[in-house]
Amino acid sequence: MSHTPDSHTPGSPAADGPGAAPGPHPVVVAGAGPTGLLLAGDLAAAGVDVVVIEKRPAGISNLTRAFGVHARTLELLDARGLADELVATGQVVSELRLFGSVPFDIGALQSRFPFLLVTPQYEVERLLLRRALENGAVIRYGTELLDLTQDNTGVTVSVRTAQHDTTLRARYLIGADGTRSAVREALGLPFPGKVVIRSVALADVKFTEAPPLVVRVHGTGDAFGFIAPFGDGYWRVGGWDRAHRGEPDDTPVEFEELRTIIERAFGSDFGMHDPRWLSRFHSDERQVPDYRVGRVLLAGDSAHQHSPAGGQGMNTGLQDAVNLGWKLAAVLDGWAPDALLDTYHSERHPVGRAVLRSSGLNLRLAMAHNPLEVALRTVRKLVVTHVRPVTRQAVGEVTGIGYSYPAGRRAHALVGKRAPDLALDRGRLYEVLREGRFVLVLPAAGKSAEPHEPTGFGATERQKRLILTHRADDGDTTAREAVLVRPDGYYAWAGAADTTAIEAGITPWVG
Repeated sequence: MSHTPDSHTPGSPAADGPGAAPGPHPVVVAGAGPTGLLLAGDLAAAGVDVVVIEKRPAGISNLTRAFGVHARTLELLDARGLADELVATGQVVSELRLFGSVPFDIGALQSRFPFLLVTPQYEVERLLLRRALENGAVIRYGTELLDLTQDNTGVTVSVRTAQHDTTLRARYLIGADGTRSAVREALGLPFPGKVVIRSVALADVKFTEAPPLVVRVHGTGDAFGFIAPFGDGYWRVGGWDRAHRGEPDDTPVEFEELRTIIERAFGSDFGMHDPRWLSRFHSDERQVPDYRVGRVLLAGDSAHQHSPAGGQGMNTGLQDAVNLGWKLAAVLDGWAPDALLDTYHSERHPVGRAVLRSSGLNLRLAMAHNPLEVALRTVRKLVVTHVRPVTRQAVGEVTGIGYSYPAGRRAHALVGKRAPDLALDRGRLYEVLREGRFVLVLPAAGKSAEPHEPTGFGATERQKRLILTHRADDGDTTAREAVLVRPDGYYAWAGAADTTAIEAGITPWVG
């Protein structure tokens, strides 16, 4: 059983306790899935010694449940130089069609990526693994976490390999080890929620009569299905019906079973043939009450599980990792207090809860069976289709573009919101963010009478954490304010572009 320290000691050096394993590593990440790999890559890029432990053997499986990468996730991958390469692996889809006739038009998003990218999860993992290794992260496959204990200076992790049992010592441990998280269980954390759907059959198939290139979810009450194009001739197909709702996950899926479900849900099986794999899974809706317990933090499926409607599970986990990575690096580098890590929970837990609500509602409406549920689905169709604020909110939730973080009562209206990909005098904002630092964006040259370089900007320590740039001179005379963008692409501060205001605004963030 884990032990939680009574208090944190911000800025204190790590020290091994009596009998502790050699080390410590600044960070050990449990889990080499997308969330763990992105976090490891971010930490390693920031110069942090990070070790990833993974129970399964080396090699990325070609079986995948996640299949969609949404706009906000693509923006964050763009800030790591990976988005364009990933887009080339899949199919771009500009519309989601839920419940048969509700269009979620994402083609109008104000983003460099106004679409859903349909690509197998292993393509995401391949790029994230390569980046993590290139930056110096160490991946230890065949290493199972058995238990953990923590104290005021670090975490001792008991692990098992094929050769022996041993321990690792870390200043912080990240649990990104999935729905059956050994880290979460070792902490003794509750994982409240419930199973919302059992025995969903999955396959990648070819179609003789291919439908339009949209992602579609449709249900009849007794059955529902979804289809999504990979762009390589195969389509991801999933289905559920009441006749098979009690089948356990390890029950083999018969192709004819899935074909029949799709035909019932859509009125056609589109000539399904040549499945390259088949699988079965169940879906839970759960969330831990705390994303942080002392020096242990949870991310991705270890912290939250969502229904498959909307394809938000992997995306939410990747966005967890982006939020946590720069904060952990800042604390370990000594220029941010340990309390910064508490904001990981306060910012990401509400987002996880919101995804639970929105994806759960979409799933329940797809499964609508009784007259009340069917009536609610009809109302939802009308509202989402015809009420523009609701339409924008729904699209923002599905794509991740619409989520913001809490800001203080007197903060500028931009604080906590996603920063768009601003045109700068040195390229795009998300290209500049690839350096992993805060970005101070001043008005275009000539738009402000104030000095363009804040006092003390040239200080070496500040330059490690902050990039100074200007907006491109695109003729927009309204962009007269200065903005500070966090390393994860959200506004930290905005205000007048004068030296006094800028110094007051950026100092709490970058010193």
